[in-house]
Amino acid sequence: MEHIKRVLSYVRRAVDDYDMIREGDKIAVGVSAGKDSLALLCAMAELRRFYPKPFELCAVTVDMGFEGMDFSGIQALCDELEVPYHIIHTEISKIIFDVRKEKNPCSLCAKMRRGALYRGAKELGCTSVALGHHFDDVVETFMLNLFYEGRIGCFQPVTYLSNTDIYMIRPMIYMPEKDVRYFAGKVELPVVKSTCPADGNTEREEMKKLLAHLEKENKGLRYRIFGAIQRGEIDGFRMAGKMQGMKQYEEE
Repeated sequence: MEHIKRVLSYVRRAVDDYDMIREGDKIAVGVSAGKDSLALLCAMAELRRFYPKPFELCAVTVDMGFEGMDFSGIQALCDELEVPYHIIHTEISKIIFDVRKEKNPCSLCAKMRRGALYRGAKELGCTSVALGHHFDDVVETFMLNLFYEGRIGCFQPVTYLSNTDIYMIRPMIYMPEKDVRYFAGKVELPVVKSTCPADGNTEREEMKKLLAHLEKENKGLRYRIFGAIQRGEIDGFRMAGKMQGMKQYEEE
């Protein structure tokens, strides 16, 4: 696939730096139908061809029951990549919006979606689940925890889920969102627009806008925050490999 080299370079570094793949792993890529998870799927499919630790790959989508979601384009991409594709059908949308009538649905929805994904991956015999969180997600999550919860924290690059005996890995933590967006546009990934009524109206979107505003007068702000997370070894992050402080990108 064209334009995959830059995506692959980010993913390979993260996988190596955090020992995300073990020989014989069966990895389920959680495909939400957005650009991030689809870019990760392409990178993992390419990595599978030459990585020194052989691993199997499949793609899993949790269908939350929203009307108008068509995953046929993702099926076609998986066929092209020779990756088995599985859709887990749920009634999460009905539970969230019709039964519970949640005013702030995103947290509970994410928890239920992840639970369905992990259970489905376990049933498929997977040892790991790969999620498409990228560099900007790391920074935004750190800032959200600081602003709204008053704590220093982030998600982990690698997490062991003892209740399912599965590892959760995030191979795109070094890749800026702008590069994901560029790749998605160039190869015309089959992104499926979410029909969730809460889509785009979240605290994360507000934080994204705030960081973009601050970045205009403080060039390289996101990279300095990421470097602080690494140097502070927050939630498993650490200075590693060629990405130390990500200094090579601060001047771009």
